[in-house]
Amino acid sequence: MSVRELVVLGTASQVPTRHRNHNGYLLRWDGEGLLFDPGEGTQRQMVRAGVAAHDLNRICVTHFHGDHCLGLAGVIQRVNLDQVPHPVTAHYPRSGQRFFDRLRYATAYRETVGVTEAPVDGDGPLVTTDAYTLEARRLSHPVESFGYRLVEPDGRRMLPELLAAHGIKGPDVGRIQREGSLGGVALEDVSEVRRGQRFAFVMDTRLCEGVHALAEGCDMLVIESTFLDDDRELAIEHGHLTAGQAARVARDAGVRHLVLTHFSQRYSDPDAFERQARAAGFEGELTVAHDLLRVPVPKRR
Repeated sequence: MSVRELVVLGTASQVPTRHRNHNGYLLRWDGEGLLFDPGEGTQRQMVRAGVAAHDLNRICVTHFHGDHCLGLAGVIQRVNLDQVPHPVTAHYPRSGQRFFDRLRYATAYRETVGVTEAPVDGDGPLVTTDAYTLEARRLSHPVESFGYRLVEPDGRRMLPELLAAHGIKGPDVGRIQREGSLGGVALEDVSEVRRGQRFAFVMDTRLCEGVHALAEGCDMLVIESTFLDDDRELAIEHGHLTAGQAARVARDAGVRHLVLTHFSQRYSDPDAFERQARAAGFEGELTVAHDLLRVPVPKRR
């Protein structure tokens, strides 16, 4: 059975706390796993969350600040230690190649798995598979940073009443899906477009065009909300978002499920982030993330 869910490994901004590990997020997408921003301690959090190195197909790094990438060394070495049998691809800003190289080869180990390096140069698609297209958009942060967006191809939903009206049933339903027509009846005559699901991952950034483009029409948006609205000037200065800003982005983009994360240690009340997000007008499903949380991607419309 296909599984689409977000496994939250860490939610802290800059420094870990007693209750929050550095960043780390695994998106399970059917049979694939995409690991986003493995901060320090990610390997241990994977063990606690029941995530294995064999679950990883892609590693996506938004930028090379330590809380988003210091776990790369351990994760890549674990992929090699466990001799993951399938390809693993790493995406990251090309401008940070020297940092990726240092982390990949931070210590001596036996390299048994060829991790494919696929650095990001700018906006646009990174890879297209049968299951999704992975895209990147440039963000606004003191160092070069990219957000990621996963888009499933549109499909078609069969309509039982139209199938019945055309006398199509049993094995013929599968046949018209495969072949596109049957006995003069086109697939479009007995089905409707089923919009593919969309997921976006937006970390350290000020408000910018890339944030809005990544969020547009998403079923799930994972987005940083480092600061509360009272500290908006600090957010701008350091290249971050507030809870209210993140929520307004989600509201305007028609996001179905908003996941707020990457919280500054200065705040002790996580409920304040939800209150500000609701006050900003976001009415969809809302999660204030905590470590080891599992969040299902909303079912298709």
